[in-house]
Amino acid sequence: MSEASGRPLPQLTEANRFYWTSGADGRLRFQECGSCAALIHPPQPVCRYCRGRESGVRAVSGFATLIGFTVNHRFSPPGMPAPYVVAQVAIEEDPRVRLTTNAVECDPEQLHLGMRMEVVFQQDGGVWLPLFRPAAEQGEPVPLPADEVAPDQFRSRVRPMATPDKFEDEVAISGIGSSEIGRRLMVPPLSLTVTACERAIADAGLTIDDIDGLASYPGAGAFGGFSEGGVTALESALGIRPTWYNGGGETFGPGGSVIAAMLAVAGGLARHVLCFRTVWEASYSELLRRGSLDPGAAGSGDAGWLKPFGAVSAAHTLAQNAQRHFHQYGTTRETLGWIALNQRANAALNPTAVYRDPLTMDDYLQARTVTTPFGLYDCDVPCDGAVAVIVSAVDAAQDLARDQARPPVLVEAVGTQILERLEWDQSTLTHEPQVLGQAAHLWSRTSLRPSDVDVAELYDGFTFNCLSWIEALGFCGIGEGKDFLDGGKNIARDGVLPLNTHGGQLSHGRTHGLGLFEEAVVQLRGQGGPRQVDGAQVAVVSTGGLATSGVILLRADR
Repeated sequence: MSEASGRPLPQLTEANRFYWTSGADGRLRFQECGSCAALIHPPQPVCRYCRGRESGVRAVSGFATLIGFTVNHRFSPPGMPAPYVVAQVAIEEDPRVRLTTNAVECDPEQLHLGMRMEVVFQQDGGVWLPLFRPAAEQGEPVPLPADEVAPDQFRSRVRPMATPDKFEDEVAISGIGSSEIGRRLMVPPLSLTVTACERAIADAGLTIDDIDGLASYPGAGAFGGFSEGGVTALESALGIRPTWYNGGGETFGPGGSVIAAMLAVAGGLARHVLCFRTVWEASYSELLRRGSLDPGAAGSGDAGWLKPFGAVSAAHTLAQNAQRHFHQYGTTRETLGWIALNQRANAALNPTAVYRDPLTMDDYLQARTVTTPFGLYDCDVPCDGAVAVIVSAVDAAQDLARDQARPPVLVEAVGTQILERLEWDQSTLTHEPQVLGQAAHLWSRTSLRPSDVDVAELYDGFTFNCLSWIEALGFCGIGEGKDFLDGGKNIARDGVLPLNTHGGQLSHGRTHGLGLFEEAVVQLRGQGGPRQVDGAQVAVVSTGGLATSGVILLRADR
């Protein structure tokens, strides 16, 4: 057995052992359906194509097509000093099977989409990692493989409404609040949560005793630096004794707690649900650096199908989606730059934003590379902060709004349907996965159309997230983002689609989606001050993407 390099390695299980050890004889192998002969990756107990349950293992040629690559500069996991190339390849025998890998034995400048690659195995401890190098014989570049659903065909796949009655009509947003937001506040995360929740309760005109529901994302013990301890921690601190509660990461993105709360209120399980989201990533990273935290406390888990190849960040996946969008539609780095510049211009008018200094296109283009084509300003700002939202029964919310002489914020529709594969590297190629399906679902639940939207608060963990949501929601056609964003006028506060008016996560700070929701409510109430969009009546908010996500359409009751 070779000595382990120190890089993250997969956990071997009975289901995947054949894959990670097949390179011992130089052959690449996949699970094969015994009924339809499809290759199944990652291994599953059932074929997703024919639902057959008989399967075997098939050796393939080892040739594949390069369908994406990004040169990583920012991240250096153990045993993998930067720079290195994270790549995705489609297997020649069944291009529906894609592998995250490393491109090796080549100059990254010579790589291009559609070129033929061949497997070369690297033994690392007890596993054989399938890496890929350019094949000796190259023909004409091969087109990108087709997605399961073409980007312009998602609306035809949406399930019809199960009932003409919408749960959205039974609920409204009665309160919002947030803690201080900043870099390395070094404040216990639960303290941030309590502050945001108390402010949201006061904003709604309620008391703690009025709250009978709690909802959080991602729940207790999840993601180091991305949770305050969930429902358990907050209930222990405040003694709310809810009749309904919910917390977890497998929901409709970071805003999934709000949608879950809407369902609970509409179903009569609670009348006022307090939803909260806390991040303390900046302080968490600092405490790790000081040695004050055990990194294992975050839960190492299975290194999976991505981390062995240094794909340790969502940036490595989304960078390749962006690359393919560039390739397919002529998008450029400047296209993404207009999103970054817009967010910074809006943040300049927001005293709570982390970054408010002016940003030029030259600044954007010359910033240090994170992973191609993303630079520093394509990525959101790690920070500490908490945001809370209260979902109430619509009659109660309207009464509270009248008492405080401001318009209530009503819920028009939500979009939640999954229409794309959830595994990051098996999903949609040219757009952020878990965006197109949810966006199509949203418009099936309302008579409003994209032209009715006055403000868009769209998830921007990276600039490309925003571009994907803009096209998915129909504010321009699929592949038309380059023209729509050119010059930044369309997304400015006085443009046709005012975008991320508080500065977004790119400049205001990464509040993991709920900060976008808070800003949408601020705009619909007319409380935005110098960044207020005149006459804002309808707002769309998206939270998440890549992982599961959701999108919500809100309106003012004026």
